[in-house]
Amino acid sequence: MNTPRLAHFIERPLFQNFILALILVNAVTLGLETSPEVMAAYGGALHLLDKALLTVFVAEIVMRLFVHRLRFFRDPWSVFDFLVVGIALLPATGQFSVLRALRVLRVLRILTIVPSMRRVVGALLGAVPGLLSIGLVLLLIYYVFAVIATNLFAAAFPEWFGSLGRSFYTLFQVMTLESWSMGIARPVMEQFPHAWAFFVTFILIATFTMLNLFIAIIVNAMQTFSEDEHHETVVAVEQAREHIEADLHSEVRALRGEIAELKSLMRDSRA
Repeated sequence: MNTPRLAHFIERPLFQNFILALILVNAVTLGLETSPEVMAAYGGALHLLDKALLTVFVAEIVMRLFVHRLRFFRDPWSVFDFLVVGIALLPATGQFSVLRALRVLRVLRILTIVPSMRRVVGALLGAVPGLLSIGLVLLLIYYVFAVIATNLFAAAFPEWFGSLGRSFYTLFQVMTLESWSMGIARPVMEQFPHAWAFFVTFILIATFTMLNLFIAIIVNAMQTFSEDEHHETVVAVEQAREHIEADLHSEVRALRGEIAELKSLMRDSRA
């Protein structure tokens, strides 16, 4: 099979859907391998199926490498597929036994095949700079409130605020709103009646303001990514239309030239 035919074969929707189905099957088998009862009854068959699926994935990567050559490594999604499949080829014994658990990363290849998921991941990656900025602001807020909480409540509640690290963790629990009132705030308020002002202020800033900013950045990134994609589509359509119009104009000119030649020949023959 030559390169153009192989490229056409691996880019066909039918082949992509076939690989997607195998990834889903592999996800199910990896989940079944976590059950001791299933492994005791069907462990051998599951291992054979896993090896067969891995063989298909390796063959797919090899075909893509053969078609795209070095261009394969310029595409981040292709590099991701290569690494995820390559991990499964490493020995999973001894100090590398943890790699066996990383086989489940193969399931993430769904992100590279399904276009809608790829767009979501691309938008999230595009939002990373903004998220980092908000994360730094949130870290500063955490630090300020952690220092205040340690100074105020460390003596009475050392298990929650006895050190800066414990205060960080307690404030994280408060930010998630998990048992923050009955579990933390009210016991503290029994000894420090005005502690409610500290916890309410922290929740308003850290939970309702900063986390909403995280969501806003992600939504904005998704919208920007969609607009860019739409713009690229419009540009591609316009370029295709201009190319078609140019071809039509050239064909019309060629037809006019041929008609003019035919008229000239007819006049000459009459003369």
